[in-house]
Amino acid sequence: MVTLGLVVARFNREVTEAMEEAAHEAAADRGATVEETLYVPGAYDTPLAADRLARREGIDAVVALGAIVTGATDHDRTIADAAARGLTEVSLDRDVPVTFGISGPGMTADEARARTDYGARAVESAIDLMEEL
Repeated sequence: MVTLGLVVARFNREVTEAMEEAAHEAAADRGATVEETLYVPGAYDTPLAADRLARREGIDAVVALGAIVTGATDHDRTIADAAARGLTEVSLDRDVPVTFGISGPGMTADEARARTDYGARAVESAIDLMEEL
């Protein structure tokens, strides 16, 4: 059985809450357990929390969930790039699968709400990767 840690961004909570629910359902469907969930302010903050979970005994893989919605500037791209790089570094440094369940950038709020299945997809990817490795 695969044991997961979740990192969930609070920013755009109406979206990330649905992503979290989808993640839990996908884990249950695949026979995995979510051992611990850490809540962070936003997607930018996910790498540090993912690193903490990846270091914990008994966590096989980490799933990061968030939604980055476009604003008046290109700040959303900066956040997405930083989160992706940071999460990749955690995965490689800790030798633990860390999956990217962060939707965006370049999305409207409606598009973000339509992509709450990213929570389930990220869990499925984490389980698949863990089983393959």
